[in-house]
Amino acid sequence: MKTLLHPTYFPSISQYAAIVQAEELVFEKEDNFQKQTNRNRMYIYSPNGIQLLNIPIKHSKTAHQKYKDIKIEPAFNWQKQHFKTLEAAYRTSPFFEYFEDDIAPIFEKQHTFLFDLNIELFEIVNQCLGIAFQPEYTAEYFHEVSEVNDFRYLANGKKDTTICEPYQQVFAEKHGFINNLSILDLLFNEGRYALDYLKKQSL
Repeated sequence: MKTLLHPTYFPSISQYAAIVQAEELVFEKEDNFQKQTNRNRMYIYSPNGIQLLNIPIKHSKTAHQKYKDIKIEPAFNWQKQHFKTLEAAYRTSPFFEYFEDDIAPIFEKQHTFLFDLNIELFEIVNQCLGIAFQPEYTAEYFHEVSEVNDFRYLANGKKDTTICEPYQQVFAEKHGFINNLSILDLLFNEGRYALDYLKKQSL
């Protein structure tokens, strides 16, 4: 069965579990952009606990804009800030240096469209996990879909109630286990074991 998802900014662990467990993958390309979702944000484990990293987007005068048409606001040097924050959070994690060369270049590129950035991130994370997917893309938007696993709601953290199995995190002694962060948290802490972990998560 096909699995339908939104591409998001370094997706949540629950989203990546859905990707890894999919027989065939379809990305939603025709929906309207929704604010305050993981389309342009991710959550990481910083020295002070959970931290939000948000990509600034260009605001449009039209009420509804398709996700694929959303442009990134280039006036803020968000890439440099995000990578510095990731370094502060994960430099001491077991696998940060192992994956650093794969991930760092994306923070030096200028993307016009958010959707294109998130597709490239998807390819980078797949490379880190040692997997390959050729996703399909929707040609039109349907609110209700049949004969697919509809996991589009996972792009909205408020609707995602997934409980992830605990794993070792850098600052766990200070703040305890923080559930369902960005896939980067799992990668930097678990390395290639992350793939086995994702396969075992229940959705």
